[in-house]
Amino acid sequence: MSQSPLATTNQAPSTAANLASDLKPPGQASAKVKPCCVCKEEKSARDECMLFSNSDDPQKDCEGMVDKYRSCMKGFGFTIQ
Repeated sequence: MSQSPLATTNQAPSTAANLASDLKPPGQASAKVKPCCVCKEEKSARDECMLFSNSDDPQKDCEGMVDKYRSCMKGFGFTIQ
């Protein structure tokens, strides 16, 4: 008779102590943030301005919002072209 794959795993059982543990490795890998997860308010304001601008040139009209977003991203180490 063959055993089910669950019966042959060597993982520790889930307990209250290990369910809440941090799964990221310590060090630089856990400190690095993703660009999608920072400057959300600035990005939302920039996008709203660009999408709903009544100006003939939304890019010029929303330049301040774009600059705020760029400077925020730069603060996290990202460069926006």
